[in-house]
Amino acid sequence: MEFRIGLIRGDGIGPEIVTEAKKVLDAVSCAYGHTFHYTDLLLGGASIDACGVPLTDETVAEAKQCDAVLMGSIGGDAKTSPWYQLPPEKRPEAGLLRIRKELGLFANLRPAYLYEELKDACPLKEEIIADGFDLVIMRELTGGLYFGERKTVVEDGIRKAVDTLTYNEKEIRRIAVRAFDIARKRRKKVTSVDKANVLDSSRLWRAVVEEVAKDYTDVTLEHMLVDNCAMQLVRDPAQFDVILTENMFGDILSDEASMVTGSIGMLSSASLNESSFGLYEPSHGSAPDIAGKNIANPIATVLSAAMMLRYSLNLDQEADAVEQAVKRVLKKGYRTVDIMSEGCIQVSTIQMGDLLAKEIEA
Repeated sequence: MEFRIGLIRGDGIGPEIVTEAKKVLDAVSCAYGHTFHYTDLLLGGASIDACGVPLTDETVAEAKQCDAVLMGSIGGDAKTSPWYQLPPEKRPEAGLLRIRKELGLFANLRPAYLYEELKDACPLKEEIIADGFDLVIMRELTGGLYFGERKTVVEDGIRKAVDTLTYNEKEIRRIAVRAFDIARKRRKKVTSVDKANVLDSSRLWRAVVEEVAKDYTDVTLEHMLVDNCAMQLVRDPAQFDVILTENMFGDILSDEASMVTGSIGMLSSASLNESSFGLYEPSHGSAPDIAGKNIANPIATVLSAAMMLRYSLNLDQEADAVEQAVKRVLKKGYRTVDIMSEGCIQVSTIQMGDLLAKEIEA
C-alpha cells in the first residue's frame, strides 16, 4: 500500500527525533511491503526563519494532501530565542494552534503507559504503581479558553485582561463520542473531568457527555472535578482508562500524567479530525538545551508514528510491531540518558533509532 506522510521536523531536537522515527517507518515499509512518500513541511521557528511566519498557507494546503502528518517539536528558549521577541500571533506556538484549527484537529489523544522496565524511573511509590497503569487522556483541542475571545484593556488606569472560555454542545458531543469509541476498544471506562461546581461551560460539558453516554451502555461513565483528578493521578493512576476533558484542563492533566510514567520522552500523542487524518507528535517540547547533542530520546516520536500507523493508516499489525520493538529494546537494557538506570546500556539518539529499526527488520 502507498501513503503520503507529511514530516514536520520542527525546532530544537525535532529534526533529530523525526529522523529516527522515519528510520523506523522505513523499516516498517520494507518489512510489510508498503511505500511511504514523505513531504517535508515547515512549522514553528523553522517556518519563521524561512518564511517570516510560523505557518504558511502553502504548508496548510500541503498537509491537507497527506494521509497523516508526523511532527517533531516546535519552539525554543523563550528567554533567548528571537522568535519570542515577536508579537504572540507570530511566535512558533501560534503556528501550532493555527494548524490544529485549519486541519480540524479537535481531538488530542495522549497515552500514559508505564513500562515494566521503567518502573524505577516512576516518581510514585512502588505500592502506588503496583502492576503499572495504562490510561489515555482525550483532550478537546480547538475550543475553550485557548480559542476564545481575548483582550487586554486599561480601565480607570488599571490594566485588565480577559480570556473567554466558550464551548457549544456540538464541540462537546464530537469529542465525547471519540472518547467513548476509544474506551469501547479498551477497558470500557470514561472519566469525564470538569469544574461543574463553578463553571457554566463545565455544566454544559457534563450534560452533553451524559447524553452521549446513553448510546454506550457497555461503557462506564464517571464524572470527576479537575482538582480531584489532578490528585488522583498521583494517588492511584491505575483507576483510569480514558480521561475525557476540555482544552485547558487536558493540557495540564496530560503533562502531569506524562511525568508519572518516569519520562516525558516516552510519551506519544495524536491529534485527530473527523476523518482518518491526524497529526502525530511526541508529548515533550523542543528541548533546545540538548539540541544537536545526539542524546534526545526518540521513543516518544517513534510511538507517535505507531499511533499514526494505527489510527490514520489503519495498519494495526505494523503499529503493534513498532510498539513491541520498543518493549524489546527496553527489555534488552538499552536506554537514552533521560531513562538511564544502573546496569543498563546508554545509547545515543541515532543508536536508539538503529536498534528499533533492527527489531522491526528482524
